[in-house]
Amino acid sequence: MVLGQSGRRVLSAAATRLAVWGDPIDHSLSPRLHAAAYAQLGWDWTYERRQVDDVRFAAALGTLDATWRGLSLTMPLKGVAHAAARERDRRAELTGAVNTLLLDPAGPRGFNTDVGGIVRALADEGVSSASSARIVGAGATATSALVALSEIGAARVDVVARRPEAVEPLAALGRSLGVEVTATPLAASVPTPVDLTIATLPGDAPIPDAAADALAGAGGPLLDVVYGHWPTPLAAAWDRTGGRSASGRGMLLHQALLQVRIFAAGDAEVVLPDEPAVLAAMRSALASDA
Repeated sequence: MVLGQSGRRVLSAAATRLAVWGDPIDHSLSPRLHAAAYAQLGWDWTYERRQVDDVRFAAALGTLDATWRGLSLTMPLKGVAHAAARERDRRAELTGAVNTLLLDPAGPRGFNTDVGGIVRALADEGVSSASSARIVGAGATATSALVALSEIGAARVDVVARRPEAVEPLAALGRSLGVEVTATPLAASVPTPVDLTIATLPGDAPIPDAAADALAGAGGPLLDVVYGHWPTPLAAAWDRTGGRSASGRGMLLHQALLQVRIFAAGDAEVVLPDEPAVLAAMRSALASDA
C-alpha cells in the first residue's frame, strides 16, 4: 500500500483486476470505456463485467483476492455497496448510493461518481449554473441528480413523480443541502418554468405526450440519464417543442473518468496523467458504440 498525490492510500501495482457488477449487466458500456482509458494510460489492467444481484453481492465481494483493485456498481447494487463500504466520500454519504468501490485491504472505500458525472455532463452542454431545476422521477438516481443540482447552485428543485409521497426523502435531503424541493404530480398540466430538467426515469417508462410536452415547454434544456432506448419519450417531447436535449452518455463518460481517477489515486479529485488524451480515448470508444 502506498500514498497517492492526495495523501490517500492507493493499492499496490499488483492489484490490476477491475469489473462492473449489476443485474442486468450485458448492456453495460463500462468495459469499453475503462479499457480505452487503461490502454491510453499504458496500464496492464483488466476490466470485466459480471452479473451480480443484491442478494449475492456480499458473498461475491468476499471472494475477491488481493489482485482486485476495484468495482463499478450499477443497479441494483448501489445501496448494498454503500452498506459494505468502510468509509465513503461526501457524495456517497449524502445520496446513500455507492457506484464505485476501491478495494482497500482495510475495507472497501465507497464513492459516488454519478453526481460528478452529472455536473460534468451538464458543463459539456454549456450548463454550469442554474437557480431552478426540475427532476423527473423520484428513484435512486434522482438523489444524485439533486446533489448535482445543489452543486451548480440550484435553490429550487421541483420533483415530478407519479406518487408525490415518494418525493419526501428528496425533500429531506434538499433541506440538508439548503435546496427547496417541491413535489408535482406527473399529470399536472401547467408546470412551473425552470432553468433545467434532469430526467431519471427508465428509458421505457411511459409518459403521456401531453404531460411530456408540458414539461418540455417549461423545462429549459434536458439531460436524460438514459443512454439506451433513445430517444426517450421526454427527449422526443423536447424535440417536438424545439428544446435542447442530451442523453446520459455524457454522464456515463464522466462518471467513468472519475472512477479511473479513484482506481488510480484513491481520490476522484486527483487528475490523471495526460487526462485530456484519456478522456478523448474514452469519448471515442463511447462514440464507436453509437
